[in-house]
Amino acid sequence: MRVNFRLLSLGLLLSVTGLLLSFVKPTPALPDPLPNGPAEQRWVDSVFNALTPEQRLGQFFMVAAYSNREKAHADRIERLVRNQGIGGIMFLQGGPKRQALLTNRFQAAAKVPLLIATDAEWGLDMRLDSTMHFAKQMTLGAMDDDRLVYQMGRDLGRKLRALGVHINFAPVVDVNSNPNNPVIGNRSFGENQDHVAALSVQYVKGLQGQRVIAVAKHFPGHGDTDTDSHKALPVVNTDLARLEKVDLVPFQKSFEAGALGVMIAHLYIPLFDTTNAKTTTLSKALVTGLLQEKMGFKGLIFTDALNMRSVSKLYKAGELDAMALAAGNDILLFSEDVPAALTRITAAVAAGHLNQADLDARVKKILRAKYWAGLNQYKPLNVAKVRDSLNLPDGRVLAQSIFEHAVTVVKNDDKLLPFQRLDTLRIAAITIGTQAEGPYATIFNKYQPGTVYAVPDRYAPDSTFSRIQARLGDANVVVVSLHQMNNTPTHSYGLGDGALRFLKSLQADPKRKTVVVAMGNAYGLKYLQSARTLVCGYEDHYTAQIVVPQVLFGALPARGKLPVTVSENLKVGTGLATPDLHRLRYAAPEREGLDSKIMSQIDHIALESIVTAATPGCQVLIAKNGTVVFDQSYGYGTYDQSQPVTNSTLYDLASVTKVAGTLQAIMYLKDQGKLNLEEKVSAYLPEMARTNKRDMTVRDVLLHQAGLKPGIPTWERTVAAGTLKPAYYSSQRSDDFPNEVAPGEFSIKAADDSVWAWTLRSTLLPKTKGKYPVEYSDLSFIIMKRLSEKILGQPLAEFLPNKFYKPLGLGTMTYNPLTRFPKTCIAPTENDTYYRREQLQGTVHDQTAALVGGVGGHAGLFATANDLAVLMQMNLQNGRYGGTSFFQSPVVSEFARPQVAGNKRGLGWDHGDPSKPEGPTARLAPASTFGHTGFTGTCVWLDPDNQILYVFLSNRVYPDAGNVKLRTYNIRTRIQEVIYKAMEAKSPKG
Repeated sequence: MRVNFRLLSLGLLLSVTGLLLSFVKPTPALPDPLPNGPAEQRWVDSVFNALTPEQRLGQFFMVAAYSNREKAHADRIERLVRNQGIGGIMFLQGGPKRQALLTNRFQAAAKVPLLIATDAEWGLDMRLDSTMHFAKQMTLGAMDDDRLVYQMGRDLGRKLRALGVHINFAPVVDVNSNPNNPVIGNRSFGENQDHVAALSVQYVKGLQGQRVIAVAKHFPGHGDTDTDSHKALPVVNTDLARLEKVDLVPFQKSFEAGALGVMIAHLYIPLFDTTNAKTTTLSKALVTGLLQEKMGFKGLIFTDALNMRSVSKLYKAGELDAMALAAGNDILLFSEDVPAALTRITAAVAAGHLNQADLDARVKKILRAKYWAGLNQYKPLNVAKVRDSLNLPDGRVLAQSIFEHAVTVVKNDDKLLPFQRLDTLRIAAITIGTQAEGPYATIFNKYQPGTVYAVPDRYAPDSTFSRIQARLGDANVVVVSLHQMNNTPTHSYGLGDGALRFLKSLQADPKRKTVVVAMGNAYGLKYLQSARTLVCGYEDHYTAQIVVPQVLFGALPARGKLPVTVSENLKVGTGLATPDLHRLRYAAPEREGLDSKIMSQIDHIALESIVTAATPGCQVLIAKNGTVVFDQSYGYGTYDQSQPVTNSTLYDLASVTKVAGTLQAIMYLKDQGKLNLEEKVSAYLPEMARTNKRDMTVRDVLLHQAGLKPGIPTWERTVAAGTLKPAYYSSQRSDDFPNEVAPGEFSIKAADDSVWAWTLRSTLLPKTKGKYPVEYSDLSFIIMKRLSEKILGQPLAEFLPNKFYKPLGLGTMTYNPLTRFPKTCIAPTENDTYYRREQLQGTVHDQTAALVGGVGGHAGLFATANDLAVLMQMNLQNGRYGGTSFFQSPVVSEFARPQVAGNKRGLGWDHGDPSKPEGPTARLAPASTFGHTGFTGTCVWLDPDNQILYVFLSNRVYPDAGNVKLRTYNIRTRIQEVIYKAMEAKSPKG
């Protein structure tokens, strides 16, 4: 009689609440979200008529299934499908392939195809391993572009369909007006009902455009609670005015947009039911009266999980299911005992407490939903293709775009962000709650190299933080990022007391400015609001970690705004826009229209170079439109595979030094009006006036058409019978012998003057038809180094770091790297058996550059691929980078273009020749591509037409400089060719 009494009490309940509901503002009639066409009607009627009354009742049930459990679990679900004829399955934890296999198994056992559902609010990774994460709804609410929510819903819908899923229990349309809400929180779009409604509509449209049923939840609104409904029944003391103006708005807008589903919350709202602690799931006044009759909703109505202890503990087996059905719900989610529930429901029908005609109409509604989802033409999943379809790169690009539009600069009182003059900032990074080698630190170091101090334990004691504070040295800016935050208000969102005290200590230090980055729930900012510079990343997922550093350094502008009120000082809508400083960004190839699958061919070519011993290892970096889309390291420093190459490995750039070093100074002088290209070099270097080089112009020298020989004997003059001459070398460093040629060997102070004298005395090439031939020459840049240092009044080794490398944040680009880095960070080059008689590692390979102390106009620089890319991107952007104009005129474009007929070179820059397959650039690279190659196995090419930057660094000369396989196998040009093929593959077809 207990069930009968409860069911009968529903009629009394309506009489109590009916008057109240009559005051709810009438809403326009909603269209049926399930259009009833003739073909649909025929299929629905045929299926319905083929079912027994008991089988029809089975359609109301959707049970939970896990693809990571034992065989007995799957067997039990299959029995429910076969014996009780359940209508659907909700998949929870597991893996995509295992779920696909179970989906096929269960569908094969079903008389009527099953509706497959899941919770994928922020992506499939909410339930499945090896799948993508998009963003939680608080993150979406922070964005400045609602269209991205639609795109996320659409992409997620495609993935769900590929997995055989027809229903997503999303979006959460609750208006989170209570900061202490432990169960909704960052699952909500925010606290403004209109904003929540607008984003909910976009999500619904995105999902349902892919034939995935969107389920708006948790009706009538779970945002103003402070209890977790999974554990206890939250009480919401609301009134109709608030419901109408706030909580119901997103639901109504979602229904108007065509949402096919709604989920009823487990709440106790006295307004609708005076029965003590009665959940809204069982309230006919709410489910039927408010939702269906007053608001006009005609779609599928789902209970929240009926196994939640907040409600299930109050009822006997099956009792809860029958009462939920009586209240007006269509789908009974997560029933704990289907056979017992069927017995209860059958008894209620027989007793007249449930209307058979009403139940039949609801069964047909479920069948209509199945038809809409395409189950009238069900086909098993192709399991072999599932995983690939779930991890397409376009989804990763979208996920990154979401965070790019969401990351919020909450406070910028010191005007620190974005970091601009990196040469004036000594930045120390501290991560709390994660390891130092994570994606956040990796991207951070792309802009500002140095140690990242990590405190993996976010609840570490004060002593741990004191030790780190003592190691900060002369840092004038400290960036502290807080990771692994949680969503529990009662535990300070995972912020440890020691970490908070540490932040206060840093903020009190007058010598430093502190930037606080919260990689978690925005509500946690209330514990951090004393920071003068405060950034919210909203989540600690991989994508958030790679985006936040890019915002800090101005590679990306800050666009987001807080979607919730954190405190009196940090209200909803708070967010400061920051400019785009046009630094290199980092993203997937598809971000810039390149095909990842084709780009993966680079892996094969790079590995081929290692397997064939063309080089023991290499770095490859590719950027397009200012975005690094490929950045990989391969192999080892040596063939014994003792030291893996990483993105932090420094390489000897060889002749790439010409354009990365000397030419930068020459272009600067031209830009400043201090150098006339048409002037004779002897006008700047009078000693040349008395030589055969007196008439050569700056332009001709840069074009390699001044008659200079490719090279002259230099170091050979300092060796006799294989032994270094004492007149030129000493085993001890001194004022007279300051230049380290190799560890333990130092050249004479006058070595540079000696090389210069030999250059001046060198003979010229013979003329042909009155003109010197175009002949590439190291002497050109030996002369340009001398000239630039004369005009600048300082050595290049001082000028270049101060003018270019330090302001650009190039932590590895340097001459003589052993003065700053251990050998293990540097790729070795040749085993020199004829000059320095040792394995070279960290000293420049070029012998002339070594003789003069490692700083040659033509060779000497070392760097990583990333640092070289930054410098070259500045050149590709005609001198503008990081908010600074390094050149005031388009001098790079002037120098880069070919100057005279019959000479493919620019001023100092080399050009490829697409007509010649053996040229230094790929066949598909346009003729405008400029750059340079290096003897050690390096190259850099800039394509201004397509805004492509390509860097390849290797040590092909290890251990023998006679190894020419890199060129023989066209490794560098073949990799470059892949870039253009990847671009063609993604280009719109005409």
